[in-house]
Amino acid sequence: MLMRAVLTTALVGLSGHASVAQEPPQAADSYFVEARADLEARLRTQPVTGPARNIILFIGDGMGVSTLTAARIHQGQGAGRDGESTWTAMDRLPYSALVRTYSHDAQVSDSAPTATAMVAGVKTRNDIIGLDQTVALNDCEGSRGREVVSIFAQAEAAGLRTGVVSTARITHATPAAAFAHIANRDWENSSELPAEARAAGCIDIARQMVEWPHGDGLDVILGGGRAQFLPDTAYDPEDLQSRGLRDDGRDLTQEWRARHPQGRYIWNAGQFAELATARPVLGLFERDHMEFEALRDQDSAGEPSLTEMTLKAIDLLDGDDGYVLMVEAGRIDHAHHLGGAALALSETVELDRAVAAVMARVDLSDTLVIVTADHSHNFTMAGYPQRGNPILGLVVDVDGRQAQARDGHPYTTLGYANGPGAVIGARPDPGASDTTSLEYRQQSLVPLGSASHGGEDVAVRAAGPWAHLFQGTIEQHLIYHVMAWAMQQPPSNDEQPND
Repeated sequence: MLMRAVLTTALVGLSGHASVAQEPPQAADSYFVEARADLEARLRTQPVTGPARNIILFIGDGMGVSTLTAARIHQGQGAGRDGESTWTAMDRLPYSALVRTYSHDAQVSDSAPTATAMVAGVKTRNDIIGLDQTVALNDCEGSRGREVVSIFAQAEAAGLRTGVVSTARITHATPAAAFAHIANRDWENSSELPAEARAAGCIDIARQMVEWPHGDGLDVILGGGRAQFLPDTAYDPEDLQSRGLRDDGRDLTQEWRARHPQGRYIWNAGQFAELATARPVLGLFERDHMEFEALRDQDSAGEPSLTEMTLKAIDLLDGDDGYVLMVEAGRIDHAHHLGGAALALSETVELDRAVAAVMARVDLSDTLVIVTADHSHNFTMAGYPQRGNPILGLVVDVDGRQAQARDGHPYTTLGYANGPGAVIGARPDPGASDTTSLEYRQQSLVPLGSASHGGEDVAVRAAGPWAHLFQGTIEQHLIYHVMAWAMQQPPSNDEQPND
């Protein structure tokens, strides 16, 4: 093989000793052969340095490295394969880095400052969206003039199309960072605004989305959160026992339609299936967050999957002008908060399906694809289980024996440092429960009503124009700067970007 000959020659030249290039005795070992083939593939990989016409930013909310590993195994085992050696679509992206996720004021961040960092290039404080580091929580008056511009606003100004897809409420912290500027991420609708904020003229997140002044507005909006847009006098079209949350009497779905008379507002799977390619589109498929992927078939009106929404968004956005699209798997985070590993891994596998579908659809010569997380969770994978042990099961060691803790009970591979799976008193026997079920809450150490985020670095993977800039360890706000650089014309040979 030519590549192997080149590799051998390179080894000789590098070492100065022909003996280094001799085949070692393990050359026929399956792992050795696999790694050598991987090296040869990596040697063929070349950076793409042309302009990015399109940018797709995937965000797995709460998708830390332990989640990536456990979901990879879960995905492989679910397909009847060896989970540990499975390669996900995310794994196949050629460039990667570790991302530091601390916010301006906290070691462990929430989604508001981390999303702001990714789409606007600055760190800000926890619970703050689209504002700079000087703004304090709840300080509506102090937020004036402190707004930061997102890459979505810049894309609209440049004539590009823009879209936001999320399985969470579209007014939730991560998707809201594309369009909102607010001193408290919880101010999603008018009823959440305190009197001081109202008096100071602050506008809730849902209204900011509808009234977004950049270009012709977001071209595609697909997610959950209908109640944030409906008045508290209106019943939800799917849940007739529930009403909207707005106390200002405004129906923002009607206002959006008035602003976009050629657009379509949809709220169920049937309407989604009938979508053509006309823009803009506002799809709000749940009163609150969308269903967990594993429970999606139980939704009464039906709702599309993350993969379906992502592909439809690309269909609607694609064109000569280019686009910027955010795709958030928001319910990975929610499952972790519940201490539900099975739900979290299912959500992560669905995100990987969406990544795989996009990689099969787009042209990487002009489309930058980024897959990352906003923050991690305190989710652990430990205990010396044997290879092939069910990732959601009890630990069975390499000798085939079920491991036992010092209290005489077995334990699971997956767990949480804190969360609802903790108890005050003696630890229950997990062997008495089905630890693989969607309802099971993995055991945790510190009893909290909701498992907290983790503060360790997360991964970013990328492919396409300028993806090779993701290397080593980076600050989270660099992600914006790489996207902004990739959208510009590339420099000439003698005009390279500064390190």
